[in-house]
Amino acid sequence: MSRTVVLVHGAWHGAWCWEPVFPLLDAASVPLIAVDLPSVAYADATLHDDSDYVRGALDSIDGEVVLVGHSYGGGVISEAGVHPSVAHLVYLTAFALDVGESAQKNALTGGDEPNDLIPALAFGDGVITIKPEGATAAFFHDCAPEVAQAAIDRLRPMSTAAITGTVNAAAWREKPATYVVCTDDRALPVALQRSNAERVGTSIDIPTSHSPFLSRPDLVADLLIELSSR
Repeated sequence: MSRTVVLVHGAWHGAWCWEPVFPLLDAASVPLIAVDLPSVAYADATLHDDSDYVRGALDSIDGEVVLVGHSYGGGVISEAGVHPSVAHLVYLTAFALDVGESAQKNALTGGDEPNDLIPALAFGDGVITIKPEGATAAFFHDCAPEVAQAAIDRLRPMSTAAITGTVNAAAWREKPATYVVCTDDRALPVALQRSNAERVGTSIDIPTSHSPFLSRPDLVADLLIELSSR
């Protein structure tokens, strides 16, 4: 029986971002769950709220799990991934945070390199949003224009408290993990990704933007299908 794949989105996104991957996993008979994190629904939601929500999803699953986190979602799976059902972690151009670190403040290197995310940020009352005019450059530059626009239309404000929240566990220290470096990512610098990957230990490169689930869902699915069958 295949391990269940649990998909955790990053900041501003939702479970919808994984939709192109769904039919590929379904065709391989890989069970899956994609969660919608509280931090994109409630301005006061914290990273711990997100982690608790993911743990609740893990509680509902019989058998082993491949837990996948994208971008900010890497912090969530670092904390939630100590759950006993988690057999493997996947950090998809994500933050493999250590205890006491946040996506904003950590000991990782490479984050000071130029990127297209910083100019796309807009700060509000307890939330951070993405300016629509900057979203394609930051996240979706290798997607078809209609795919990029559909994704931009679904982006939501992100809780500042979650982005700045620190993790209280580092699952990658005790569970097998794979880091996926997206080598054409213009939001999370490649040097920062490689710093994260050094922590995880095992990594692969794919030639995509920050959103491979939209531009190259086949590459994402191939990895998850392989990990789910181990």
